[in-house]
Amino acid sequence: MNAPPLARLAVVISGRGRNLKALHAAIVDGLIPAAIVGVLSNRADAEGLTYAREAGLPTFVVPHVDYADRTAFDAALAETLHGLQPDIVVLAGFMRILTDGFVRAFEGRMLNIHPSLLPRHKGLNTHASALRDGDAEHGATVHFVTPQLDGGPSVIQGKFTIGAHDDVAQLAERVMTEVERKIYPQAVAWMARGELRFEQGRAAFRGRPLIEPLSLDDL
Repeated sequence: MNAPPLARLAVVISGRGRNLKALHAAIVDGLIPAAIVGVLSNRADAEGLTYAREAGLPTFVVPHVDYADRTAFDAALAETLHGLQPDIVVLAGFMRILTDGFVRAFEGRMLNIHPSLLPRHKGLNTHASALRDGDAEHGATVHFVTPQLDGGPSVIQGKFTIGAHDDVAQLAERVMTEVERKIYPQAVAWMARGELRFEQGRAAFRGRPLIEPLSLDDL
């Protein structure tokens, strides 16, 4: 019996590409049944592009500074993505707010990872916000992307107890190493296998709506 075709995965980055590396490693290890068909960035100097090129992955740069506004940039980015015919679009440290039109074009097949326990601390500076508010726990959330900023249905969260001496830099590192590198590859693997879907505006896992996000215990 022939194996099912690999999911076509497009990864969109702006910076170091640490989640890109985790996703690529999981693919190489056979944990994600997918092939990365393109790594896209709005910044030509993004470190993640260097990694992608060295790994032999196709790279594409769509500089946002070349466009008059967000709508024009998003149209150019969407055109590049459409050319890759992705089954899954993964935002991995992409530091741009997307227009509703772009989101609608890929809604249901686009995931993002946000460094907080959504719905707490949407937007930027999440680690500082967690410390400012005296949160006992912190972590990250994988969610489907919808027009509402960081408001799409959550898929999986990972969390840890904030230490008495944790500062913003330490929280950022802990979120990446203790949570993001674990939950994002798993969420993408579920989606690539057809176990995770976006149905009627909600996340569904193995045929059932997710009432609350999955956790590290479900890995």
